[in-house]
Amino acid sequence: MMLKVLLILAVASVVIPFAAFRATGSKKGKECLLMNVISFFSILAVGVMYSIGCAVPAFAEAASGSAGLSVGEGLKFIGAALSTGLSGIGGGIAVSSSAAAAIGAMSENEKIMGKTLIFVALAEGIALYGLVISIMIISQ
Repeated sequence: MMLKVLLILAVASVVIPFAAFRATGSKKGKECLLMNVISFFSILAVGVMYSIGCAVPAFAEAASGSAGLSVGEGLKFIGAALSTGLSGIGGGIAVSSSAAAAIGAMSENEKIMGKTLIFVALAEGIALYGLVISIMIISQ
């Protein structure tokens, strides 16, 4: 149930701001930015609630002493943590340099804002790829 709500919110976070931007036709897009922020925090809240709900039975089972982690499962979690952490650090380094260059380019010509945001978003994608890989590792 919660996973379906999370999926609906993820789709809505893309569709609703795009539709609002098309309907208003505003060039500033403050409404779209506000909608993206609201949808981001709602997806984050649902994801946290879902992960806490899934973790409670695992903690209860581990506390009873009947379940333990094997070496393979422990290495799986270490690999997932490394892929998320290192890709986050790499994405942060990439975003810092590309965002600084984008701000410098926009100070000379304001019309290239969309083009510069693409490079910043590509640098952010590095962290998302690491997160996807860690989810794939944990789900196996």
